[in-house]
Amino acid sequence: MLLLRLIKESFFFAYNSIIVNKLRTFLSLLGITIGIFAIISVFTVIDAMESSVRNSIQSLGNDIIYVQKWPWAFGGSYPWWKYFNRPVPNITDYNEIKNRASRVEACAFSISTEKTVQYGNNSAENITIWASTHDFDKIRSFEIENGRYFSFYESQTGKNKAIIGHKLSSELFENQNPIGKNIKVFGRKLQIIGVFKKEGESMLGSSMDELVVIPINFARNVINIRNDRLNPFIMVKAKKNVSPGALKDELRRIMRGVRKLKPVVDDNFALNEASLLTQGFESIFAGINLGGWIIGGFSILVGGFGIANIMFVSVKERTNIIGIQKALGAKNYFILLQFLFEAIILSLLGGILGLLLVYGGTLIFGKITDMSFDLTAGNVTLGILISVIIGVISGFAPALSASKLNPVEAIGSV
Repeated sequence: MLLLRLIKESFFFAYNSIIVNKLRTFLSLLGITIGIFAIISVFTVIDAMESSVRNSIQSLGNDIIYVQKWPWAFGGSYPWWKYFNRPVPNITDYNEIKNRASRVEACAFSISTEKTVQYGNNSAENITIWASTHDFDKIRSFEIENGRYFSFYESQTGKNKAIIGHKLSSELFENQNPIGKNIKVFGRKLQIIGVFKKEGESMLGSSMDELVVIPINFARNVINIRNDRLNPFIMVKAKKNVSPGALKDELRRIMRGVRKLKPVVDDNFALNEASLLTQGFESIFAGINLGGWIIGGFSILVGGFGIANIMFVSVKERTNIIGIQKALGAKNYFILLQFLFEAIILSLLGGILGLLLVYGGTLIFGKITDMSFDLTAGNVTLGILISVIIGVISGFAPALSASKLNPVEAIGSV
């Protein structure tokens, strides 16, 4: 009952302070509002970016090893020119892995390039053309919303078939059904047999929305699939219960054997996995988080001084009321808690305004961009908790000074 009474009286005094001194209170709370907005908005953006990156990395596959010329993470004393002189993976490497590996569930050889795609009078420039062997669908996670995937016969014989992304389909065909129609790439006609389901923007550029996937055996008839500029690589998916480390060991043994490397010679290939990207992005997000705390921390510090200023003024204005309360038997802790609760309520108001601004921002940017911005319960809780802590810290000194007032002197003050 005492606690409820304290909260009720504190809320009444806080409300009265806001009504009587609107401008002063607003300017004082502005620091808390800006501080909470800065910190929580940074965390909200980071959460959205991190979710997008993790989804993109997840699409690469946690159980998939990429056999490539270049590593995803450089380091150590290995000179760059040795990377440059490495041979690119080729069909021979792919066939050897497919035939000799015992820990592999699926394996695919892929290349990519950018070309202009035409349909009638419509065209789209710098579209990624992705050529792959048949098991691409067993490795890369995607959905086909219209049509189908390649048949084994179409992949093996290199039929002029293609599956295109959702966005590309909208650009070229507008409201038409693209299935069965022909697009022109490499100066050749490709019949569309499928359209990928919309995925949205990807932080790693791995979205299928603006992509044309074709059989590798068709691509080898129109371009040199051994060309370094086409970024040839092999995707290898591990069998169930086979760890990435165990798969990498087997792939390293096979690749070294295929390329006839002596035991003392370094690998002339890279075995990349999604965990390398995850580690790199975690350090980046940690730095951005720290920046958010620093930027928001200064604003909250200024806001804390504003709350303290309001409370010292409030103590001075209500000195005679404090004297009357003490004369009627109010204890020091009652006065202290009364002003402390008032400081917390004022700080909470500033924090709630900041959270409302963040929420409004998520709605606006969610419509402008393809990314999903959500004000999570965790960030709301963090914002409220910070506001309460700032209220306690800022209000303690004024509350303590109020609790120590002499009742006789306080009643006689003007």
